[in-house]
Amino acid sequence: MAAKKKNLLGEIIISDEVIAMLAGISAMECYGIVGMASKRATDGIVELLGFENLTRGVKVQTQDDAVYINLYIIVEYGISIATVARNVIETVKYNIENFTGMTVKRVDITVEGIRV
Repeated sequence: MAAKKKNLLGEIIISDEVIAMLAGISAMECYGIVGMASKRATDGIVELLGFENLTRGVKVQTQDDAVYINLYIIVEYGISIATVARNVIETVKYNIENFTGMTVKRVDITVEGIRV
């Protein structure tokens, strides 16, 4: 499903893939994030994703004018997970709302691992 925004001149449709890419890039800019994670369904192994696969560590749901985002991240060892998660939530919410004009209702963070 895609996010739709209407104005006097017409309709803007933003695909979930674009929102996921924006969320992934925003999360990777935050201090303490090593990368996005993708869990393979077959064996439950978590793999670290590079910049070309950021959308695999992000799930986006859109309803009307609202966006719900789930992020799966890998955090750097020795850094407060709560602080990193709070920073990621604030950064992703701010960037998505400013770039798309949509309202972000919820950003959920799942820490899939820690790397040195």
